[in-house]
Amino acid sequence: MGLPAPESIHPSLWRGTQLASARVNVVSCGFEDLMHELPGGGWPKGSLTDLLVQQPGIGELRLLLPALRAVARRPIALLQAPHRFHPEAAAYWGLPETSLNVIRATKTADALWSAEQILRAGSFGALLFWQTHVRPESLRRLHLAAQTSETLFFMFRPLASASDTSPAPLRIAVRPGRDSVALDFVKRRGPNRDEPLIVRLSHSPILLNRHATLDRRVSALPQPRNLPAELVS
Repeated sequence: MGLPAPESIHPSLWRGTQLASARVNVVSCGFEDLMHELPGGGWPKGSLTDLLVQQPGIGELRLLLPALRAVARRPIALLQAPHRFHPEAAAYWGLPETSLNVIRATKTADALWSAEQILRAGSFGALLFWQTHVRPESLRRLHLAAQTSETLFFMFRPLASASDTSPAPLRIAVRPGRDSVALDFVKRRGPNRDEPLIVRLSHSPILLNRHATLDRRVSALPQPRNLPAELVS
């Protein structure tokens, strides 16, 4: 008599040679090749996802764009974004300006506190959080907070952080290519992938880039204020 399928014992179990197929709550990633490499077939809600970027502005936001569009009925938080926000690009991408909230904090502790409050509130469709140095215990707190909600939660950290421990079930290294990004799966619920996955990205203005050719005049939109506690939409 053969062994039962792991998922028949418990939905969170899977064999190491296959992607986890648990009935997790996911949002479509919008890229067919990537869909086949993500456990559950999409970006997980209620979980920390670690995106380890070579540098900000290499296409990581375009990679997430289909998922952000899918959750844009609820607010989307951009916490500690590394460059000035360009509302023109958001409009070009079809993201309502009213759904985007830019949050700035002068201290790392304030930024971490803000991220945790956003996740525990459960009212945001997505939280995008850029942070260079985060202690393991802070990552655990954020991951636990994410599990209390259905928010898409992405942390953008330096590529060098790939060697650090993280509670994130999904960790992906993102490197730039010509109109594309190369994705290496540092950690996922499934087998190792030896070759990077190349994801072709749509051509569009850059949302967060110090070298963008968009009009750099100060936007008429309200500017982000220092924390604690200001959300700017």
